[in-house]
Amino acid sequence: MSIVVINGSGREGGNTETLTRLALEGLEFKEIVLREKQILPIVDQRHTPGGFDPVNDDYDAVIQDMLAADVLIFVSPIYWYNVTGLVKNLFDRWSQSLRDPRFTDFKEKMAKKKAYAIVVGGDNPRIKALPMIQQLKYTFDFVGLPFEGYVLGQASKPGDIQNDRRALAEAAWLNDQLKALVNV
Repeated sequence: MSIVVINGSGREGGNTETLTRLALEGLEFKEIVLREKQILPIVDQRHTPGGFDPVNDDYDAVIQDMLAADVLIFVSPIYWYNVTGLVKNLFDRWSQSLRDPRFTDFKEKMAKKKAYAIVVGGDNPRIKALPMIQQLKYTFDFVGLPFEGYVLGQASKPGDIQNDRRALAEAAWLNDQLKALVNV
């Protein structure tokens, strides 16, 4: 069982990454740090006869890694009550994968995976981030990707996540879930 973490944080070593490390403690995983990748915004060619033009960026490599994994963990701080633009660009480009002849089985492959989310925000995220969690579910549903659960943390300043006992407990829960999957 292989795990790929899609890290959408714009800052290294922040609260979201700290919570993610706790959730993945003792597990092997591959991390895709989106801030270190160039994924260009989509040029919408869904309805053009030739489909999408090839784009010279890191998107294809990221998708290949995602498609090779069994578990996908989407990690993002909450920016303006949503995922970061880094994650949103990745999702927008899924429209390209759905029409790309190299990925004719994109939905079928996504349906065989499990998805989780780890998100951290400072403005009452257990209430205000729920619409974002619902958007993630709708996004995952569209491509058939089962959304198995999420961890919400509340933190603003660096290190604040250590004070959110509920988030730490949820990270431990996710760690148990992932370890159970690995040992199946």
